[in-house]
Amino acid sequence: MKEYKVEQLRNVVLLSHGGAGKTSLTEAMLYDSGGVSRLGRVEDGTTVSDYDAEEIRRKFSVNTSVVPCEWEGHKINVLDTPGYADFVGEVKGALRAADSAVVLLDAVSAVEVGTEQVWEYADEIGLPRMLFINKMDRENADFGRALSQAQGSLPGNIVPLQLPIGAQASFQGVVDLVRKKAYLGKEAKEGDIPEGMQDEVETYHLLLLEAAAEQDDELLEKYFEEETLTEEELVRGLAAGLKKSALVLALCGSGLNDIGARRLLDAIVQYSPSPIDATELKGTNPATGEDELIEPVVHGPLVTLVFKTLADPYVGKLTYFRVFSGAMESDSRVFNANRGEEERLGQLYFLAGKEQEPVNSVPAGDIGAVAKLQETVTGDTLCDKGHPLTLPSISFPHPVFSAAITPKTKADLDKLGTALARLTEEDPTFRVEREATTAETVLSGMGESHIDIAARRLQSKFGVEIVTTVPKVPYKETIGKVAKSQYRHKKQTGGAGQFAEVWLRVEPLPRGTGFEYDTEVREGHISRSFIPSIEKGIRQVLPQGVIAGYPVVDVKSVVYDGKEHPVDSKDIAFQIAGREAFKEAVRDAAPVLLEPIMTFAITVPDASMGDVLGDLNTKRARVLGTEQKGEKTIITVQAPLAEMQAYATDMRSITQGRGMFSMEFSHYEEVPRHQADEIIARAQAEEDAE
Repeated sequence: MKEYKVEQLRNVVLLSHGGAGKTSLTEAMLYDSGGVSRLGRVEDGTTVSDYDAEEIRRKFSVNTSVVPCEWEGHKINVLDTPGYADFVGEVKGALRAADSAVVLLDAVSAVEVGTEQVWEYADEIGLPRMLFINKMDRENADFGRALSQAQGSLPGNIVPLQLPIGAQASFQGVVDLVRKKAYLGKEAKEGDIPEGMQDEVETYHLLLLEAAAEQDDELLEKYFEEETLTEEELVRGLAAGLKKSALVLALCGSGLNDIGARRLLDAIVQYSPSPIDATELKGTNPATGEDELIEPVVHGPLVTLVFKTLADPYVGKLTYFRVFSGAMESDSRVFNANRGEEERLGQLYFLAGKEQEPVNSVPAGDIGAVAKLQETVTGDTLCDKGHPLTLPSISFPHPVFSAAITPKTKADLDKLGTALARLTEEDPTFRVEREATTAETVLSGMGESHIDIAARRLQSKFGVEIVTTVPKVPYKETIGKVAKSQYRHKKQTGGAGQFAEVWLRVEPLPRGTGFEYDTEVREGHISRSFIPSIEKGIRQVLPQGVIAGYPVVDVKSVVYDGKEHPVDSKDIAFQIAGREAFKEAVRDAAPVLLEPIMTFAITVPDASMGDVLGDLNTKRARVLGTEQKGEKTIITVQAPLAEMQAYATDMRSITQGRGMFSMEFSHYEEVPRHQADEIIARAQAEEDAE
């Protein structure tokens, strides 16, 4: 692949709801630009983008792929992203590597849940975008309806750049409203506007003229005087509007049958911003805290953002990066400003799906990859050591669905830790934690499918098989009142005997205090050397609990009396006596179970508000407040984790996928008595079964 200047580069991310046809459109663009000699199909598993075994099996994208298309003296890096909500981490990373977006709509389904979500993500970072109404050849496809729905429900000034020629089975091509020319078939052969479309074309051409003129005072003045603009002026005005996100240009076609892809490539070259025209970017000097404007020039200081990490079982870790300034060079050294570590670069690559083309350097504005970096993870900035800068990291959502995982065999156990570390490097929306309370390893992600694919990846990539189950709730035990107990341990079975007597009092402590130990024993009743032995015995009980097998917390234990034997008293005897006395005291101290309470921020469409609140009422949730955000409401609630473990699935069902939420731990509260009794009975039954 030849070298391109910064102004000849375009970095475009394809976004949509799942199934809108991003991968088929990417394949058509690659084919039309000469990147492949045959048009691959998602159904056959032959596309350049979807090369992962899971993608081929499921017939949808789960990873972001980089596919470069060379077109009219330009290089367009197309980032094909997953459309399903579980893989939002891939989308978030790709957004940061792009200078503009193409949002796809299915011409039948039009605006869907995922469309609204990716539109919001693009809005969050001010990313310019086009709209591509895809699948115009499908039965019931309707360009006008899809466009109208987009204009009514998606923020922004959406203006058609094209009109379709025919629809459904008779879809033949598109009319370019700037040039007022028809482009027919896969070859996009230029022709005259079909009869019967002239009036419609003129109407929309006028809308484009007005939209372009409004972007520039000079153009607006000319338009008022002459009521027209030249083609060059029209293109300039539309490009300016797109760049500042004042306009969204709408195109159409069929990715699967390769109609409209060539004109989309033309539009990306003409209207989408190059790295030079992209939104202003600043980096922060980690030493001084000062911000610095980053200019996309090859001779500038190196500033590179890592936007994706791929765990490859053969080459190790493959790091995807976007160069914002300077140039990355093969066989050189760079500085990771986030980690404060130097990294040695080996061979650099340009990517085309899974294919890797070795290159000497990756210049400003371009996207590349490098293997086997030691310290660098997704979101890090690589730069010159003498000119350190960090870019804002990538904002990934918190996991909302969890599963307890166990290895199938001893061999799997030995490899599990390393495999999980690689998995979380590859996808930062995964989180792995060891829950001490339940002794479970918990894998958290964005949904059930996300966890399922993680399990399959562990097996296919790293040879580790796991079993997933619903995680146990990390309950805790405490007491409700003061109680006392006395316990005598006496053992005389030949040889040295054992003797210890402990008088113990337990007292409840405020939530979050933990455990305290004290003594009020009078001199001579128990030797001072045995006081720590009693504490040691009590501490053996704390992790395993007394009533249901959960850790005991927020308890003060006071030894206030006891007895010892001059010969038979020893450390082990007082450990046993302390342990058993503590158990008896806890049982008499109105023991209760505590459960984790989580705080949820739930964003739902106003139309789903009643159903969501009704469902929350069945989950022992307390609404703390609501906040209006456009046509959506953010509900803040606190609810027990036990009631909300499957909430990711419930939420999608209730809101037809339009709701989302985040959660974080808040505090522990007492479990209601009737539910606590059930939990205790279940724990005792499990203990008896063992």
